Amino acid sequence: MVAAYFSVEFDGKVVGAFRECTGLGSQSQVVEYRATDKNGKPVLIREPGTMKYNDIVLKRGITNDMDMWSWRRQVEEGDLTGARRSGTITLHNQKGEPIARWTFRNAWPSNLNGPTYDAKSNEVAVEELTITHEGYTREQ
Repeated sequence: MVAAYFSVEFDGKVVGAFRECTGLGSQSQVVEYRATDKNGKPVLIREPGTMKYNDIVLKRGITNDMDMWSWRRQVEEGDLTGARRSGTITLHNQKGEPIARWTFRNAWPSNLNGPTYDAKSNEVAVEELTITHEGYTREQ
């Protein structure tokens, strides 16, 4: 599958198309303890501990849309309850067809970076949003 872009929805409304998305993953803390087997031989037991979901990082060319900035402002002003949202990230192919989808819950913007831009280059000015959340599932 060839990926072209990611779209992000909150409450069924598309809020943007992004050229890069990273962090769709999770990890478990590894808990180790020593024990003995039935013959008295020492063994090391390793089990999964606390589950942690990675932050999702989205990058896109800067637009005149202020949704991300308004969302981040809620957190800056201390309204974390109002800022928490659930949503969906959809990966689209070059024809615009959805080819993969992840749904995440209780997300809030923990970081927002404006563009770094060099006027002497032809590069697109990119803004970056980091979303912290409480879990996700792959739906498609």
